[in-house]
Amino acid sequence: MADIQNKSIHLVAFDTIEGYEVRPGFYEINGATAIPGGVNFTIHSNQATSCELLLFHRMENEPFAILKFPEHYRIGNVFSMIVFRLNIEEFEYGYRLDGPYNPHKGILFDKNKMLLDPYAKAVTGQSVWGKRPDGGTHYKARVVRDDFDWGNSRQPLLPMEDLIVYEMHVRGFTKDETSKVSNPGTFAGMMEKIPYLKELGITAIELMPVFEFDELRDRREVEGETLLDYWGYNTVSFFAPNTGYCAGIEYNREGNELKQLIKAMNSEGIEVFLDVVFNHTAEGNEYGPYFSFKGIDNNIYYMLTPDGYYYNFSGCGNTLNCNHPIVQQMIIECLRYWVTTYRVNGFRFDLASILGRNEDGSPMSKPPLLQSLAFDPILGKVKLIAEAWDAGGLYQVGSFPSWNRWMEWNGRYRDDIRGFLKGDYGLIEEAANRIFGSEDIYHPELRGANASVNFLTCHDGFTLHDIYTYNMKHNEKNGWNNTDGDNNNLSWNCGVEGETDDPQINQIRRRMVKNACVVLMCSRGIPMFLAGDEFGNSQNGNNNAYCQDNTISWLDWSLVEKNSKLLQFFKDMIRFRKEHLIIRKDTMTSSLNWPLRSVHGLVPWREDFSSNNHLLCVMFAGRTEDNSKDDIIYIIMNTYWEPQNVGLPELKIGIQWELVIDTFQEESVQIGKSMVVRESLLVEPRTVKILHANPVKQR
Repeated sequence: MADIQNKSIHLVAFDTIEGYEVRPGFYEINGATAIPGGVNFTIHSNQATSCELLLFHRMENEPFAILKFPEHYRIGNVFSMIVFRLNIEEFEYGYRLDGPYNPHKGILFDKNKMLLDPYAKAVTGQSVWGKRPDGGTHYKARVVRDDFDWGNSRQPLLPMEDLIVYEMHVRGFTKDETSKVSNPGTFAGMMEKIPYLKELGITAIELMPVFEFDELRDRREVEGETLLDYWGYNTVSFFAPNTGYCAGIEYNREGNELKQLIKAMNSEGIEVFLDVVFNHTAEGNEYGPYFSFKGIDNNIYYMLTPDGYYYNFSGCGNTLNCNHPIVQQMIIECLRYWVTTYRVNGFRFDLASILGRNEDGSPMSKPPLLQSLAFDPILGKVKLIAEAWDAGGLYQVGSFPSWNRWMEWNGRYRDDIRGFLKGDYGLIEEAANRIFGSEDIYHPELRGANASVNFLTCHDGFTLHDIYTYNMKHNEKNGWNNTDGDNNNLSWNCGVEGETDDPQINQIRRRMVKNACVVLMCSRGIPMFLAGDEFGNSQNGNNNAYCQDNTISWLDWSLVEKNSKLLQFFKDMIRFRKEHLIIRKDTMTSSLNWPLRSVHGLVPWREDFSSNNHLLCVMFAGRTEDNSKDDIIYIIMNTYWEPQNVGLPELKIGIQWELVIDTFQEESVQIGKSMVVRESLLVEPRTVKILHANPVKQR
């Protein structure tokens, strides 16, 4: 925008088209941009033979003007035109491109199809959540006025080791009436919950897709319930925020509500990450809709088989051809836009292994897109997080091309720790590796100390409550006869499938949830958990709630009071993590000269990785952040169904072990009410305890 405003427009060689004065535009600036006196429109296509700009009155489906780009308004493959005396508040726009049609080569030009600008900053046609406009959806674009005042706001720029990530769905976070917000299900509704997030102690939120998508894409009825594309992993436009998440209609200022949210979060020290979906689009396969990329350069934007069909490494019908130079350019420009215009602090890339595939689908050793993102100067301070696998079977956890910049959702952490906590055999060594940052798969000299994003739950799968309430998925309400969703959940129902009034089973379930919380918060790497886990939110055993825009997916805020002790436990564990730098990173060696990290068994200093062992002790031993004193933490994890007597490392005179956290206790946590422990400690079944080495208190 600034570049355009600083350039002079020589008003000498106007052309007139359909009564509008026009002239060649700014070819290097994609999309539609307001300039003094008019609007600059730029679009590029490799094989199009001609291009038309369609102008519509707001909410109308028939254009009031069709402006064909003169041939001399094209340079290379770029069409660019300035149209003067257009009021951006009075029109919407689209394009029509003509060109060859050869489906066997993946070329699908149709001069009668209106196309959505791939660089559209705002999309019309689906503004109110769940309501199809009269006449159906016709995607058109609006020109956005970028006049949001950021003032002197600054980004938190938190160190990696200080991140505590909270994954959430914008709508589901506050949509339920129990949230008691003024604007439920919106960015504005989220802003009302900032005090809650701050008190909880999280330092980053990871928003499930907020790019424009059509929630009505696969609308259907199941058992009287309307099912939608609720999660939003089918992008319509990469540069536009989802208008259905706004409390009000933002004509020509789309995104201001999201900007206000990001500004407010950042001012409270909370970073905002976006879950971005560059592996596929909402256009689907050859049977899917045709509204943008298919009509612009289908055989460039999508991976195609030799006979013109769509490769489907995404599981959603098509796969973006991410390492083609044109697609690379679009993705980089898109991410730069969200960083500069919205001040986004990080990105999580859905099915990111697709971003490393060649045009024929084969994995690349040094994917140019991933390398470009790693070294892009505009993106130099943002966090880059990869979901290091895809639906085509490519699994790259620990081997995702990183250039020491990319972090990964650590699927190995989820699987190994879930299995360990429920008592599976032979997982002691794996659990120790995961707790200590998974250095067996993320070599520190190559990946740094914070490559692993540790998680036990995310949007895809059981909630933490449901992991210990259900042995099996219960996705019947999705309408696929319970055939969808993962069958391998590594869950344990504690003896009864589903909810129960049995107090003993509920007691074990609460303990298992707290065990998971302790291990997650005491693991090296970046902890992430799913919104609502902290107060026992459930999806009734549904582990694939992608279509459930209802109370299955919406957070039940009444549980904040009902499960207040669990919520307090999460707050205390987050605070405990923040108070002990030695958990988050290596520090100076303690005065005892013990290893910074060590593994122990029933007997201290003796590892026991035998297949029938169910007890793991780990110790972090170093110095406090200000280097003023020792900071030594001993974590005992008994996943066995019997109590075990655990020996403790011998401390020097004047120092004693104090029990500070005990998941066996019904009370929230023992912080501030520590108990002195001598040479050994009896650890109850399925219990985690934490000891802290403290000076002997003088009487």
